[in-house]
Parts: sequence; C-alpha cells; structure tokens
Amino acid sequence: MKKRQLTLLAVTAAASMVVLAGCGSGGGGGTEAESADFTTSPSGTLNAWGFDNADEVGTSRLDYAKEQLKDVDIKIDQTAFDAQKFTTRAASGKVPDVVQMDRRFVATYAAQGLIMPLDKCYSAHSAKPTDLYYQSVVDDITFDGKVWAVPQFYQPPAIILNKRVMDAAGVTADQIDTSKPDVLLDAIGKMYKESGGNPSVLGFDPVSTGQGGLWVLGLGGQLTDSDGKPTLDDPKNEKALDLLKKINDAQGGYAKVKSFTDTFDTFGDKNQYVTDQVGAQVNAQWYVNVLTPYIDKVDIGAVPFKDSDGQPFAVASGTSFVIPTGAKNADAACAWALDLTSQDAWMAAAAARNKTIESTPGAINTGLFTGSPKADQAIREKYVKKSGNEGFDQTIATFYDVVNSGKSFGASPAGQSIENEMNNAISSTLLGDKSAKQALAEAQKAAQRAYDNAMAGK
Repeated sequence: MKKRQLTLLAVTAAASMVVLAGCGSGGGGGTEAESADFTTSPSGTLNAWGFDNADEVGTSRLDYAKEQLKDVDIKIDQTAFDAQKFTTRAASGKVPDVVQMDRRFVATYAAQGLIMPLDKCYSAHSAKPTDLYYQSVVDDITFDGKVWAVPQFYQPPAIILNKRVMDAAGVTADQIDTSKPDVLLDAIGKMYKESGGNPSVLGFDPVSTGQGGLWVLGLGGQLTDSDGKPTLDDPKNEKALDLLKKINDAQGGYAKVKSFTDTFDTFGDKNQYVTDQVGAQVNAQWYVNVLTPYIDKVDIGAVPFKDSDGQPFAVASGTSFVIPTGAKNADAACAWALDLTSQDAWMAAAAARNKTIESTPGAINTGLFTGSPKADQAIREKYVKKSGNEGFDQTIATFYDVVNSGKSFGASPAGQSIENEMNNAISSTLLGDKSAKQALAEAQKAAQRAYDNAMAGK
C-alpha cells in the first residue's frame, strides 16, 4: 500500500474522537423512539450521515449493504460528524435516519433523548449484540439497561518497541512492563538521552493524556460507576497519575516530554521509530499501518500493556451507528447499519484491503480490527500471513493477543466531560501544579456538574 494510503488509513482510524456541544435533556428516549417498527424487509429512502473520506474498507462495505437493500434508495452525507450540526438538526426535527459517531459519546445523546434504543432493531433481525461483538464494545453502547448503537471497529492499544534503542541500552522486552513500575523506570533511565537539558531520546512515551484512560483503568482505577456517574476522585485513580509523573520526571519532566513529542513526525518519513527518538511508546493498532512503509528503516516489536496483576489489558475504542429520534426511516437505518457490520461485509472489506496490499510491493497486511471477534479471527486466518519480518509479525500478533482483554471506558452521559477533566487532572499532576488527589477531586466536581446537567429531567 502506498505511504499516502497507509497514512490516510491511520489518520481515519485515529480521528474518531468528537467534540459534543451541550443541548437540552430529552430524558433518555421518548415514546417516538420506543415505538419505531423494525422489519427485515425495509424500503423507501434512507438518509445517512457518515463515511467521511472512506477508503476501500468503507466503500466495499457500502457496496455490500447497498446490494442487500435493493428496495432502499440510500443517500449519504459523507462529511465528518459535527456535534453542533447534529444537535441543531435534532432541535429542528430534520435529522438523518442514521448517523456515524464515536461510541464514547453514545450515552450522552441517549440521555438527552436524541437517539433511539436499538434493542428492538437487533431483535427484529434475530441478532444479539453479545454474540456479535466483544463484551467491551457492547459495554460502550449500553446505557440505562438498553443498547443504543451498532458498533464498528475496535482499536486496542499496546506498546510498540524500538529494538534498536533498547538493544543499545541493554534493555529487554520483558522490562517494558507497566505492572512493575520499578523495573520499567530502570529501563527508561537506561534508554533516556538528553541534549542541552532537553530530551533527545525518550526511553518510554506513555502518551500521558492521549492514553490516560488506559493508564487509569489498567492500574485498577475507574472513570464511572455502573450507572455512568463519574468517579474521577476514586483513590485508586491516583496510582496511575503518580506512576505517569514518575515516568515523565525520569525524562526531564512532563513539559519537556510534551514539547519533544510534539515535534515527532508521527506520520512521516522521519517518524520517531525511524529516527530512534523513542525506545517504546503506547500506540493503538492502527499505528502499525503507519510504520509498514518503513519496514527496512525500523526495528520494532511489541508487548502488551499490563494491568496491576501483570495481565494484558486494553480499552475499547471505535465508532458506531445511531438512529436519531424522529428518523423517518428507522427500519432501513437499522438494516443498513447491521448489514455494514455483518460478517460478510467485513470479509468484503478484508478482500478489498488485501487486493490493495497485494498490488503494492512490500506492503504488509496487518489485519482488520472490526469490533467483532468472529470477523477478526476469520480475517486473520485468511489474510494475515507471515511478512518475512519477524518484528512486524510479532507486533501484529501482539495486538491480536490483547484484543480480547479489552474493557470499556464506561458509557456515561457525561462522557466527553469525564475524558476532558481526567486529562486536565493528569496534566496538572504531571506539571506539579497539584497533587493527584487534589487534581482528581477538582476534576470530579466538574464532571459531576456535567453529569447532573445531562441527567436533568430524568
């Protein structure tokens, strides 16, 4: 696959986070949402919003779904999701029939009554979410005892190693162990280099705010309770922030680490693995695609992120399809979303991706991580072959190994606020402005206000 295509794939996968604008609460789904009829033979016009800048994985699935719904005239607004645009359209009553959005924030719209519960949608098609998707993915879209979306994709994180930097420092893969802070910090110290008082090589980039939820949950904390209420001030959350501070302080401090990582040519020819600017870094699975064009210029491996008990740990992430309350053709929307995420659709996508890879000399098939364990396994068995590069093969295998150990961030109507406030608390702690306990307490107050506002009227 050409470098530009691989970078586009990675950017598309990474750009799943959305910013939600505030809007009035509608109380978690009204009569109109509950009374929608779903069948296995939809017809009429379907107005969809999604698939901005779709690659062959997207277009092949769109073609498949269109073929299944011969009696439906499908019209798609292929622009990026915009929260303000969505809430404005919802307020006017002029909504699409189906919308693609990051599933981290599905519960927000569910609590506000802006989207429909889809339990009846699944039932009409004899589908059961827990049979179709990883449990962590199902947890992402479950709120108030109901399922609100049809999910797609699941990008598990792991730690990609730069074996050149590690070998030069005498560090082995087993020392990059997040469950053993003392061992990890010792390895970081051996790999870290500075120039003029600033980092020139990071032993380990923990991606402190970008992967903050992974650290908090992985080290035994929690972001929400079972009802979606924020729990940022849970004392167990302090462990992650304290360890992140030690990791950053061992490498010049968070301000210098952040300034250094901001200079990385992450998607380019001089990325941090080509230029040996990191010994190890937390990355989502899509980043392996970024590195494949540089197979002759990098020497990589991977290890899982480990929880406090030393077990592999991952967090769920990805997008989903929701049906707005007031959709004119919810029946077709339901069928279309399920067709797009069916086993056959994913196999069509995998075939299209493999065709592109086979036509590009030296390209590597890293697999597809769909949100469906059956699809993931089938795609891996059919298309993910030995590349001839042991490091890449081991890295690809590591991401497949960790995908089953995923945990949901927690479905909450204050999802965006919880994430933002968690990152603010992490930054304040790492900069030394506040203790972890103080920063998390303040973050909790702000997140709780957002939660109370979102749940007003319920």
